[in-house]
Amino acid sequence: MEKDGENGEQKNQIPLLTPYQMGKFKLSHRIVLAPLTRQRSYNNVPQPHAILYYSQRTTKGGLLIAEATGVSDTAQGYPDTPGIWTKQQVEAWKPIVDAVHAKGGVFFCQIWHTGRVSNRGFQPNGQDPISSTDKPLTQIQSNGIDVAEFTPPRRLATDEIPEIVQHFRLAARNAMEAGFDGVEIHGAHGYLIDQFMKDQVNDRTDKYGGSLENRCRFALEIVEAVSNEIGPDRVGIRLSPFANYMESGDSDPEALGLYMSESLNKYNILYCHMVEPRMKTLGEKSECPRSLVPMRKSFKGTFISAGGFDREDGNKAVAEKQTDLVAYGRLFLGNPDLPKRFELNAPLNKYNRDTFYVPEPVIGYTDYPFLETATD
Repeated sequence: MEKDGENGEQKNQIPLLTPYQMGKFKLSHRIVLAPLTRQRSYNNVPQPHAILYYSQRTTKGGLLIAEATGVSDTAQGYPDTPGIWTKQQVEAWKPIVDAVHAKGGVFFCQIWHTGRVSNRGFQPNGQDPISSTDKPLTQIQSNGIDVAEFTPPRRLATDEIPEIVQHFRLAARNAMEAGFDGVEIHGAHGYLIDQFMKDQVNDRTDKYGGSLENRCRFALEIVEAVSNEIGPDRVGIRLSPFANYMESGDSDPEALGLYMSESLNKYNILYCHMVEPRMKTLGEKSECPRSLVPMRKSFKGTFISAGGFDREDGNKAVAEKQTDLVAYGRLFLGNPDLPKRFELNAPLNKYNRDTFYVPEPVIGYTDYPFLETATD
């Protein structure tokens, strides 16, 4: 029986706390830290306070996915989000990664381009953000907290797209240099890759638009390039076919999800991380008859589900083999010792939405109490 530190004996009590072999990575449980934008990387450089934040949420044999991290100087769309395109950024990530590894964690970097979810203020030389389209976003709220004005994007020319693919490839190489165990390509939530995949956004007439195959071409070129650069056994991707974040819905999300999950098998990547259909909008769960099970069945690697899970339905999803691993965002943010709390069925701290995105190095970031301190 696999053991996890001092609590190994009880680890097999609930499905979420059973061990799992994810490719070459031996996980001691199935509770994953979801990638969470925290906007505390001043000037797009990861900060020393992130060492404690990620270390607090690390368990031996636990998988953590870092916050969305920009692949280039055109990738940003929010204040103080980290990047991984400069030497300075790579060096700044190293002590954070080291801290996670010191506690036996497995750490993946989510690599990201916001596309049109941006404005000229975040762009080099004040240029227009880039996208699959020149259709602007009409809404003004971005992360549910701060109000953002979006600049109408510039449609990428066909011959510019290979350069963007290259940015993802170089970001993956830099993530390896920083010491990460792998990367997760951010293909979800209405950002650049999703802007190509979703027919509500993509209105192109070249080889990257029109048919489902064409709309998914950009995503799969990135998967191939990143896999060739660092090895497919270190590559995951996050997808949200059912969501319409940032006005990026699709007319046939089941077909999109299935096409992607089947196409990914050609590249033998490590995992596919999908957002549950019930999460149509940011942070709100709704009743939904749709399911990720068809995608789970078609994808041959590890399947990670995210979106509104608690202890009970996370256990149920694993027990019923609807998924291999469950990613927790807000609950893990508010409970740095979430696996321990799930193990003991202990009460959970309430997370404070008001401090999710404030540029505070401690408040709402590393000051959520552990069980020991919560019960003193």
